[in-house]
Amino acid sequence: MYIIHNGKIITEGAIIAGFAVVVEGEIIQAIIPQEEVLDFPNAVLIDARGGYISPGFIDIHSDYIETIASPRPTSMMDFNISLREAEKILISHGITTMFHSLSFYREDVFTHKPMRNPENIQRMVDAIDATHTELHLIRHRMHARFEIDNVDEIDTLVKNIEDGKVHLLSFMDHTPGQGQYRNLEVYRETLKGYRNISDDDVNVLIAERQSTELITIEKIKEVADFAISKGIAVASHDDDNIQKIELVKSFGTTISEFPITLEVAQKAKEIGLHTIAGAPNVMLGGSHSGNLSAVEAIANDCVDILCSDYYPAALLHAIFDLHEKYDNDLHKMFMMVTLNPAKAVRMDNELGSIKVGKKADILVIERMEDGYPMLTATMVNGALITTTHYRIK
Repeated sequence: MYIIHNGKIITEGAIIAGFAVVVEGEIIQAIIPQEEVLDFPNAVLIDARGGYISPGFIDIHSDYIETIASPRPTSMMDFNISLREAEKILISHGITTMFHSLSFYREDVFTHKPMRNPENIQRMVDAIDATHTELHLIRHRMHARFEIDNVDEIDTLVKNIEDGKVHLLSFMDHTPGQGQYRNLEVYRETLKGYRNISDDDVNVLIAERQSTELITIEKIKEVADFAISKGIAVASHDDDNIQKIELVKSFGTTISEFPITLEVAQKAKEIGLHTIAGAPNVMLGGSHSGNLSAVEAIANDCVDILCSDYYPAALLHAIFDLHEKYDNDLHKMFMMVTLNPAKAVRMDNELGSIKVGKKADILVIERMEDGYPMLTATMVNGALITTTHYRIK
């Protein structure tokens, strides 16, 4: 038994002080008044030292594992080692459940990433699946990001869904001239940032990409229906107009990842979709591709989930930046990385909040004098995974 005390507890409804969290086995057994802590003489006490006692973070969109597995275009690390090294980093940022976002591309025109070759994607899918029955630190899940021009890999995707290896599915379209790259100048500059390529070659590539065969709307709906029948949430990616939002909603989609404009984000919320923005967007003060500012979207109450996207450290920092720099309610900001993503991926019956009966995924977050957030204890499924002791000498 553990008792985490002397901190401010992030509950589903509020941030409360003067209470302690009792954990026994994998489960949160009770939330008790601080003065009752001594009634449990055999419990291991974890002193939050006035910090925050938070649910573990649930990150439902991050391609960080690609960087760990393939740190250079010509380097490919062992996938089991990559997952084990990645989870040590992720737990240090408070991420207790990670949906590793694997990109099923037909062709990645920006850069050669061997991690995105079909055979390597499948190897990583299998490696993530194997973590469920091996020693591990955090909860690993697989987010299939399927590019809709990848007509040759539909059967592979469906087989992985059938085998229970997919836990979230999103359909992507990175065709230049729409979505994330509706501004062709942004597309051109992004492409040139990755490759030494002439303007004429860029024009040829844009024309080729715009004429590429795509899977049909009927096939997208068929695969989405199959995923939903297996209890898997389905997301749309880079929604850039109202018509697309309404179309994807008709497929049973429940998540809009990175809506491109404020108008689209507002429409997504209006029709009941969970909306996601990137935490790095918050830290950078805007989108790296010139699209919707996460800060603006949150101020207009049309984004309810933050993901790390490509920078795991961003979740913890974004919470406090949004509160202290932009005057957002702190409790609401914590919900954006805990309970809200849990609801979006249908895990909120067990995860996402400090509530009696739920899994004990818990963080202790303290602050340095300059405000830097220190993660000093992490617990997953009731197991104390790490304690970190910052020091002056």
